[in-house]
Amino acid sequence: MNTLVVILGPTAVGKTALSLQVARHLQTPILNADSRQIYAEMPIGTAAPTPQEQQLVRHYFVGTKHVGDYLNASIYEQEALKTLKQDIFPHQSVALLSGGSMMYIDAVCQGIDDIPTVRDDIRTQLKQRLQDEGLESLLRQLQLLDPEHYNIVDHHNPRRVVHALEICLQTGKTYTSFRTRTPQPRPFRILKIGLNRPREELYDRINRRVESMIDQGLIDEARSLLPYRQENALQTVGYRELFDHFDGLTTLQEAIEKIQSNTRRYMRKQLTWFKRDESIHWFHPDQADDVLRFIDTQLQDNNN
Repeated sequence: MNTLVVILGPTAVGKTALSLQVARHLQTPILNADSRQIYAEMPIGTAAPTPQEQQLVRHYFVGTKHVGDYLNASIYEQEALKTLKQDIFPHQSVALLSGGSMMYIDAVCQGIDDIPTVRDDIRTQLKQRLQDEGLESLLRQLQLLDPEHYNIVDHHNPRRVVHALEICLQTGKTYTSFRTRTPQPRPFRILKIGLNRPREELYDRINRRVESMIDQGLIDEARSLLPYRQENALQTVGYRELFDHFDGLTTLQEAIEKIQSNTRRYMRKQLTWFKRDESIHWFHPDQADDVLRFIDTQLQDNNN
């Protein structure tokens, strides 16, 4: 049976470097599972693989969408499965998926609930309301229409709140009613490798990465994206904080510190999500040789 190796972990842990080693060892391309690296205009703020890294190993789903394009986990699932079926597994028995977007990884590995695609008019209407009325107004409506989801959704994540409300308004049903979480069978074996570091080590890497992004030109990148600031793609740490700075709400130093703080918060959320999955085999990113041996052993056992 074909095998999909998944390398996952929190932001700034070191997934890109290890994924390149694994991909070259297995002689396979990398399917990117970072929901923001997919957008072409955001390479600095998303720490996307560099052109040089992409020359070393072919990457799918890096810089292939425009920030105005609509994308969700369900669409990504369909595109990723199609890529595996048509482009990779016909030629080799192992593929590599790497990233930190929890829902995108889950979508490929176990499927995602069959939630309707939102109509353009509803999406446009709610995008405008978010801009005019703010998130609190939409949260109050979600509380009325789907109190169960209101109690669990991240109240600071406009994208999640808006999407749930879109489904409620389009279907007349609760968003909760579409979330059955029934795993879908896959025609390939899945081997999950989780990367983690001691918490203080991660904090330090995050802080230094943000400073490096600023040095690389993140401010100019964010300024160039101001016309698209209401798009889902830009409801993202690193851009929201700089947009507030451009609006005169914070100093640049305050924006940088908020990016670092919010990235650390997101990292903790990722780890909480991943730790629920008992099928993940955890390693420190410096254990590259151990990871390669483990994968080779698992693939050999699978072939026997």
